[in-house]
Amino acid sequence: MERGNTKQEILEASLELFSVQGFEATSISQIASAVGIRKASLYSHFENKQAILDALVKDVLEQYVEHSIFAKADWDQYEAAEDKPTLTPDAAAQMILGQVRYILHDPHISRARKMLAIEQFQNPELAKLQTKQNYSDVMHYFTGLVKYLIRHDVLTEDDPAIMAAQLCLPVSTWINLCDREPDREAEVMDLISRHIQQFFKVYRLETR
Repeated sequence: MERGNTKQEILEASLELFSVQGFEATSISQIASAVGIRKASLYSHFENKQAILDALVKDVLEQYVEHSIFAKADWDQYEAAEDKPTLTPDAAAQMILGQVRYILHDPHISRARKMLAIEQFQNPELAKLQTKQNYSDVMHYFTGLVKYLIRHDVLTEDDPAIMAAQLCLPVSTWINLCDREPDREAEVMDLISRHIQQFFKVYRLETR
C-alpha cells in the first residue's frame, strides 16, 4: 500500500476511535488493527499516539477553516459585496439549516466534534479548540449576523450579543442532542426551523 494513503488511513481510523472511546482509551494496537497493518508499520508513519493526535488537530483546523461558515464571519466584507443576496429571514433560516445539516452529516466534521467533546476535559489544547469552534466563533458569527440585520432594518435594535445567544445557543444544544440520538434529527431540524422563525417574529421590525 502506498505510504501516503496508509498515513491518511491511520488518521481516519484514529479519528473514528478517538471520537467513540477517547484518546487515552485508544491504543496503538487498536489503530493498527483498524487500518489492517502491524504496529511497526504504523510507527513508520507516526512516532507515537500524540503525533497522530497532533496531525488530526491540524487537519481538523484546516477542514474547519475551509468549510465552516462560522470561521468566515466577515459581515463587513459581505456588506461591501456588490452581488450579495438579500438576507431575508427565510434566507437566513435556510443558511443556518444548511450549515446544521453539514455539521451533522459530514463524517470528518462529525467525528472531530465528538472527539473534542470527549477530550475537552483531558487536553487543554483541545479544550481551547472546542471553545473556539463551538462557542466563540459561533457567537461571533451570529452577533455579526444580528448586527447586520439591525443595520438593514430587518431586526429591531437591542443587545446584539444577547440576541445572538438567544438565536444560536439552543441550536448548539440540539446539535449535541443529535450526536447522542441521531434518530431524532427530523425532530431537531423542525425545532430549529421553528426556533429561527420565532426569533425573527420576536425581533423583526413592525414596519417590515
